[in-house]
Amino acid sequence: MAITVGDHLPTATLLKMGENGPEGVDLGAHIKDRKVVIFGLPGAYTGVCTTAHVPSFISAKDALAAKGVDEVICISVNDPFVMKAWGESTGATAAGITMLGDAESTFTKAIGLDFTAPPAGFIARSKRYAMLVEDGVVKVLHLEESPGTCEISGGEAMVAAI
Repeated sequence: MAITVGDHLPTATLLKMGENGPEGVDLGAHIKDRKVVIFGLPGAYTGVCTTAHVPSFISAKDALAAKGVDEVICISVNDPFVMKAWGESTGATAAGITMLGDAESTFTKAIGLDFTAPPAGFIARSKRYAMLVEDGVVKVLHLEESPGTCEISGGEAMVAAI
């Protein structure tokens, strides 16, 4: 069952690159008492993810901060090495967007937003979404019907919803 507005995010440990290599990030502890936007997408370096979704949050980052958002987090079913390189190549890291890997799709499956498309090589990948989360509770959820579109899950739509 997919997560909905009013639900608490499940416990999860995601991965990021630290100074000495991959580090676990306890998502619950990381977002406790904070207002964050989390956006998920099918994969690093893929078409719409790279050309539309990430850029939309780079553009919207300041407007989200002006509305009280403490952090913007991108989650993808990729390893932390890929997420670090992708964050650098897109400018997301320089813009202050936190890039976290859900390497085993554990978080993505726990929120019920996984899909599989073998012809594209996508196994247990994330549907495209964006959510506003306050102290671990989902306040706004924008879920795309198709992983190949970025219409309601982009940064501008989130700014308008807050």
